[in-house]
Amino acid sequence: MTTARTMTLNMGPQHPSTHGVLRLVLELDGEMVVRCEPHIGYLHTGIEKGLESKRYQQGIPLTDRLDYLAPLSNNLVYVLAIEKALGIEVPERAQTIRVLMTELTRIKSHLVWLGTHAMDIGAMSVFLYCFRERERILDMYEAVSGQRMMSTYFRVGGLLADLPAGFEAQVQAFLADFPSRLAEYEALLTQNPLWRQRTVGIGTIRASDAIALGVSGPALRACGVAYDVRRANPYCGYERYQFDVPIGRVGDVYERYTVRIAEMRQSHRIALQALQRLTPGPINVVDPKLIPPPKKLLKTSMEALIHHFKLYCEGFNVPAGEVYQAIESPKGELGVYLVSDGTNRPHRVHYRAPSFVNLQALPRMAEGRLVADVIAVIGSLDIVLGEIDR
Repeated sequence: MTTARTMTLNMGPQHPSTHGVLRLVLELDGEMVVRCEPHIGYLHTGIEKGLESKRYQQGIPLTDRLDYLAPLSNNLVYVLAIEKALGIEVPERAQTIRVLMTELTRIKSHLVWLGTHAMDIGAMSVFLYCFRERERILDMYEAVSGQRMMSTYFRVGGLLADLPAGFEAQVQAFLADFPSRLAEYEALLTQNPLWRQRTVGIGTIRASDAIALGVSGPALRACGVAYDVRRANPYCGYERYQFDVPIGRVGDVYERYTVRIAEMRQSHRIALQALQRLTPGPINVVDPKLIPPPKKLLKTSMEALIHHFKLYCEGFNVPAGEVYQAIESPKGELGVYLVSDGTNRPHRVHYRAPSFVNLQALPRMAEGRLVADVIAVIGSLDIVLGEIDR
């Protein structure tokens, strides 16, 4: 009579100075995963508590560092929550620019995911293709804000600045090329037999289990659930845009790939509509308590100088109360729960981070699979540890 024996293996963390550190405790029966237990907390940044110690406008740069692959999504949900608490709505042009920039951000984030996910599985060249297009979007970030990654472009009440001259042509040129670039990625992967062997039928999860675990974003839509915050609870005027919500059927690694490819096509479609909707107009609300005066007035108007000084030294107060605001980030439902005590700093800020919630589904997807499949499953979830360990 033989006794079944298992082995416990640590997968990671590699080094605490890396940009994202995840440790998995795997119980193995040979190469089969019997149990998978994620351990987090190696990258704790304290961003939520940091936001509570800063004035509302001061906190926006901190939000960039959560999901550092989609910083404008983090900016957007934070400023929308504050605007909801203030009871204000930004002008039409600002809303359109927010939609345009966050859809470009979705494409940029999915490109990093696709390139790194393919490289994890062994398709090395896809990484270089994806980063070619990502660089063009980073150039757009730099054009509007002066910063290629942590752009902090959105502000409470509107935007940091209007679009620079030539920006619309820059976006138009990118959007004209992008469909053919997507076709290149798919030519390399979609029908590739090695890619399909590593992804089809791997890491499946039922829709009912995904919903019970709170999974959102492409990981949920790959199970056949057409839930998208842009449709369910529109913000920034998304109800006026035409787009589809791509879904899968079985919720495996392969369909999480196909859903994201389809989402990039839909983001391309939305971005084209946003360009067409751009009309001249203000980019900020008309409220001297929220928006600084034009710089040209600071040398000629004492009132403008005092206004500028008080705004940046004291900030603005938000009425006491609590709000919850959610958006559809590249990873899923990104929400902010904001509590105000009536002062110029939030009393409580809590992020509903999709990476943190989606990671709960990893054991359900990985257990019963080979160790090699765990890498493919983690990649298909597209987690960012800055968003998990916040």
